Amino acid sequence: MQNIKTAGLIFADIVLINAASLLALFVRFEFDITELLNSNFLHHLFVFSPYNTIVTIIVFMLFKLYRGIWKFAGVDEFIAIAEGCITSAAITTISIIICRNIFDNFSLPRSFPLLYLVFLVIFITIVRFSYRFAGRLKRMEIGSGKNLKRIMIIGAGRSGATVLREFQTSSHSEGKVICMLDRDPKKIGKYIHGVKVVGNCETIPSVAEKYRIDQIILAIPTATYSERRIIIDECQKTSCDLRIVPAIYQLANGEVNVEKIRNVEIEDLLGRDSIKVDLTEISEHLSGKTVLVTGGGGSIGSELCRQIAKHSPKQLIILDIYENNAYAIQQELKTRYRDSLSLEVIIASVRDIHRIDTIFEKYRPDIVYHAAAHKHVPLMEDSPNEAIKNNVFGTYNVANSANKYGVSSFVLISTDKAVNPTNIMGASKRLCEMIIECFAQISKTKFVAVRFGNVLGSNGSVIPLFKSQIAKGGPVTVTHKDIIRYFMTVPEAVSLVLQSGYYAQGGEIYVLDMGQPVKIDDLARKMIQLSGFKPDIDIKIEYTGLRPGEKLYEELLMSEEGLKKTKNDLIYIGKLSDVNPDEFFTELAYLRDECYSEGDHIKEYVQKLVGTYHPETKELR
Repeated sequence: MQNIKTAGLIFADIVLINAASLLALFVRFEFDITELLNSNFLHHLFVFSPYNTIVTIIVFMLFKLYRGIWKFAGVDEFIAIAEGCITSAAITTISIIICRNIFDNFSLPRSFPLLYLVFLVIFITIVRFSYRFAGRLKRMEIGSGKNLKRIMIIGAGRSGATVLREFQTSSHSEGKVICMLDRDPKKIGKYIHGVKVVGNCETIPSVAEKYRIDQIILAIPTATYSERRIIIDECQKTSCDLRIVPAIYQLANGEVNVEKIRNVEIEDLLGRDSIKVDLTEISEHLSGKTVLVTGGGGSIGSELCRQIAKHSPKQLIILDIYENNAYAIQQELKTRYRDSLSLEVIIASVRDIHRIDTIFEKYRPDIVYHAAAHKHVPLMEDSPNEAIKNNVFGTYNVANSANKYGVSSFVLISTDKAVNPTNIMGASKRLCEMIIECFAQISKTKFVAVRFGNVLGSNGSVIPLFKSQIAKGGPVTVTHKDIIRYFMTVPEAVSLVLQSGYYAQGGEIYVLDMGQPVKIDDLARKMIQLSGFKPDIDIKIEYTGLRPGEKLYEELLMSEEGLKKTKNDLIYIGKLSDVNPDEFFTELAYLRDECYSEGDHIKEYVQKLVGTYHPETKELR
């Protein structure tokens, strides 16, 4: 089918090339046919035309005028047409001069090449752009029977123009762009593809009302998160459906189309400006190394595996107790890297000290990222012994094997809940940090911990819960109106974890800058609005009270810790606490006996080891 279309276009060009030549002569003789026939010019043109036609077709092929998708024709395509026609006219001029020197009686008017060029450009452009206009007429005809959405695009730059053009050319479009807005006052009053830029971003509500807009599309992928939040807040003052274009790299790759313009997600509001990490340092740290990731199927662990795989490790070992998650990340990495990545997936529990020891003996990892842990605060309050078994002694088992088999560096994934913990999960993670500090004092392995807050969309995150509740029509449950949390996207957190691993000297607790805290109540309300509903009217919000062990706010540093900067402005080092390895490991043995005997006083024993842990518990007898 494509070959038939190309052949048809070539045939049309043959006709147009000769038509342009004839018309150039007619204009030169002011359409006086008698005078033209009395001259020899017409005869000479007929002799010259076959050569000129063949050369011009070859030139058009070189300028790819038969490879374009002309229903999307624009400025770039017109430039290609002009360049091809100018080249053809230049060759024509040179050829005429050569023929005059070779053949004494050969002659064409001196004005012929210029006139030929003008008409050739006009004819070729009309034919090529007719594809676009025919497509637009067809869409108008189809759309005339539809109730098309009235669309406003925010952003009159390259991205906005790309989106506008897609709406004007796509057969899948169910909307019509009525107007555009932009932050640049110089663009106001100008037109892009026939659509006027009518105002700036501060006029969103009034413009939406004036032009009866149904849908707003945010097309400024270069906007910072703070700028994006301001614009989206203005959009939410309207009743319009709000959507957003994909990331800027997708625009550069030409991947934007009507189907890929997506709904605004809460991640668009809670993220931060692009985090910078030194990929050279990370690659130097990981390339050619055997890397083990425990909990490799979880939200943090799987992203660690994705980013580690990019840096050409000698072997990547994924360890997880949950087979479905492990299988999912295994298939993803196999599909992406095929035979270029040496990948092992192991189903094992970090509680099984013999199994962990066997794995380390067999694979001899150079680097370990320990992400395996129970993380759900209320569930761990109900099963505190399990929190200690899995988090504390799972960490001890992996760390002990790392020390025994000469691992180069060991990175513990910790949490802000380890700071002044009020729940057993946070206290267990603080004990994990203390284990790392002790091993760092007695081992050649570089043991470090990285502490950060909530990650967007992770397993157990409040965001999937809110989405589910909104989808069911509410209510959305918030534990307390004033509760706040820190948020970071999973890829951001993991990239900083990898950078921290490069910085590791041994014994440090790295603290990630989590940005500004977010009120969970505000988060719930924004998610309801982004879903097209009104908080407290369409979707109710219920306050259920703080859950067992839950704090109104999380801290990233303990009171006795200070901050030390690293080369990355988003990574800090907390001052280490004084932990005596011999005394601590002795107390840890008593804790092991208590949790495995299923005693009822596990929280009190933990409080003895973690002085900053303040649960509501009975005193030890």
